[in-house]
Amino acid sequence: MSKMILSQISQIKDKVNIKNEILAGLTVAMTMIPESLSFAILAGLSPLIGLYGAFIMGIITAIFGGRPGMVSGGAGATVITLIALYVAHGQEYIFAAVALAGIFQILVGIFKLGKFVRLIPQPVMFGFLNGLAIVIFMSQLEQFKISSNGITEWLSGNSLYTMLGLTILTVLIVNLFPKITKVIPASLVAIIIVFLVVFGFNIDTKTVGDIASIKGGLPAFHIPNIPMNMETFKIILPYSIIMGSVGLIETLLTLTLVDEITETRGSSNKECIAQGTANIANGFFGGMGGCAMIAQTFVNLEAGSRSRLGPAIGAITILIIILIGSPVIEKIPMAALVGVMMMVAISTFKWGFFKLITKMPLSDIIISLLVATITVILHNLALAVFVGVIISALVFAWDNAKRIRARKSVDENGRNLYEIYGPLFFGSTTAFLEKFNTKEDSDEIIIDFKDSRIVDMSAINALNTITSKYAQQNKKVILRHLSQDSIHLLNKAKTVIEINLEEDPTYKVLSK
Repeated sequence: MSKMILSQISQIKDKVNIKNEILAGLTVAMTMIPESLSFAILAGLSPLIGLYGAFIMGIITAIFGGRPGMVSGGAGATVITLIALYVAHGQEYIFAAVALAGIFQILVGIFKLGKFVRLIPQPVMFGFLNGLAIVIFMSQLEQFKISSNGITEWLSGNSLYTMLGLTILTVLIVNLFPKITKVIPASLVAIIIVFLVVFGFNIDTKTVGDIASIKGGLPAFHIPNIPMNMETFKIILPYSIIMGSVGLIETLLTLTLVDEITETRGSSNKECIAQGTANIANGFFGGMGGCAMIAQTFVNLEAGSRSRLGPAIGAITILIIILIGSPVIEKIPMAALVGVMMMVAISTFKWGFFKLITKMPLSDIIISLLVATITVILHNLALAVFVGVIISALVFAWDNAKRIRARKSVDENGRNLYEIYGPLFFGSTTAFLEKFNTKEDSDEIIIDFKDSRIVDMSAINALNTITSKYAQQNKKVILRHLSQDSIHLLNKAKTVIEINLEEDPTYKVLSK
């Protein structure tokens, strides 16, 4: 592993600022630790399982992934999908499900299905980012609560004022320090300064150690202790597919965002394979699995990282902290990390959305707000994106369905000519069929597709329907100016209709 990392450093040392990469990696590790701990505890798992997941996901995807600069770790979006499995069957089934999810993700990459995430419309991306920013911000408010004897309540009195003051101090440092210098990431400086203030003045405030102990050893190879039979496979398969799908959607969305920020292009299919490999490793080394982490990726990019080195250093730092650094890291004030993540949330929010509202179609505005709402209420990023894409597709289909038109005339031979405008597909077939008058038309009619094309099986069925109606009247239909892809589609449907290609560019269609 160390040889691989040294090779990566050798390849990029002339292209990137290694100092920035190292500092970015340290900052990422600081922000990832409390989040990984929280997610693991939320799922009922040991805190170390969360940290192992962060290390394994981070190091494998950093080295083998398809998007330099992107950070992966133990993400809440994937862990939440496995809580029910843990409650019903226990921890060992979690490890097996994570490994099987990794296999599913590798298959997605092998069959090159990752590219389809680039079809996600911009309004969905706006809604996704804005909803995510709100979720990140709101999740930080949980750190202003304290649990005692199973009861969770808000901080009050001096504890609340101290937490607020340190958080505000962190936010001010993150905002003001870049005006002094950008040599060192502002987020890392803020964490260090707040840590020194708390340590120097012996301030009593919530720290990382109050969440859980993070001391442990190296992750050990472990085959999940479950029955190896079909019944077990049936139990874990649904959870694995859901986890794998959620992880890939969040990962590939993050990849697309990094592409936009860095004005470069990553490999979605390569990233799918790397994510799958990392999750398989999690399943056999006691990690909770995960995916790309948008907030930590933004922290990494804002700190100046543009290569694989920053995320790799972040992952290695987490392992070092587990082994020897826990006494120090456990003393870091949670207020410092809360302030950093709040600034990430603010920078994640697409404030330009409000300027575009008056320029966007109403449907796009509704889709953006709906995706953001689902993200905030359900905390299910994959479902929010899925709903947004489906509604966008339906809106697109409806708009195109309304565009189907037919101009009717009579040619020099006395034949009725229908010139079709707009695509013929499942959404426009009804309007298409209403354009014809089978009883009053001439014995031969021509349907001209110069400004149209046949898109799907519904379109073929509509053509078959209209030719059959004319055939019942002993009339013949001729198709003209078919595009090559339309001809190919009709040829594949010979069981439905038959095409006579003797006349070019006029093609006769006969009803069977």
